Amino acid sequence: MHTNLIILAGGASSRMKKQTTGSNLSEQEIAEANQRSKSLISLTPDGRPILDYLLYNAKLAGYKNIYIVVGKQSELFKKFYGNKEKDNDFHGLNISFATQHIPKERIKPLGTADAVYQAVIQYPELNTDYYTVCNSDNLYSSKAFLALRKTTSDHAFIGYNRDALEFSMERIARFALAKLNTKNQLADIIEKPDLAEVDNYKDVSGVLRVSMNIFKFKGTIFLKHLKNCPIHPIRNEKELPNALLNMVKEHPNTVLGIPFSEHVPDLTAKEDISIVKNYLAKHYKTLDWNDRSKIATP
Repeated sequence: MHTNLIILAGGASSRMKKQTTGSNLSEQEIAEANQRSKSLISLTPDGRPILDYLLYNAKLAGYKNIYIVVGKQSELFKKFYGNKEKDNDFHGLNISFATQHIPKERIKPLGTADAVYQAVIQYPELNTDYYTVCNSDNLYSSKAFLALRKTTSDHAFIGYNRDALEFSMERIARFALAKLNTKNQLADIIEKPDLAEVDNYKDVSGVLRVSMNIFKFKGTIFLKHLKNCPIHPIRNEKELPNALLNMVKEHPNTVLGIPFSEHVPDLTAKEDISIVKNYLAKHYKTLDWNDRSKIATP
């Protein structure tokens, strides 16, 4: 089983920085939301961020080598997780940083596929191994992480039951649907599905599946598709799902959708901060990094 995890934390956090009303945040919380990466916003009384909890669940699932993709302003990440570029020890995890450089002609990063590509170029050992990729602002469970480590499929993603996600229907309706074949292999990703056609995309168990951007890849195969990922004509970014679908076209029936039915806390906008804080207070009383009794099992 692989032990490599790439965490994407170099985005511009544009939606988090938008002005909002009725979020019940303090001035300090608003300032952090406007200035920090989403994954480093303080969510606990001692000022720890959601990234701590993501790393905690990854460790419970058996990951050891963590590659955090950051922007050029990486000082705060290093304050939290180690001041060296690579091989920082954080509660037994080996944490390294990859920088997502922004092209001269742009003011924002080039997208998630570009972030992964820059990570595997800066750490070429990933191109001869398997690795998991995930967002830094979603709190995936240790069982979801473990499922990606345990699967024998070269490529995989967690296919979440859309109805189990505890978001508003307006928000859920914006999620792309994963179209799976009868063996739960990815066939397509349907963006902004027409409501009249949604039922056509149910899997063999009658469930609508969505991706929350947590994947397993085989480095030797996926590198080509990261490098050649086209820029999305509307969003003007190289997006990981596009690189994935291009790989599926060349290597059909190689991406397994692992069915899961659980909520995934998401820190996208200021309105999410209090929701995630309450979730952490309820489900994570403490983080005991050395408690092996909590290690995830299938």
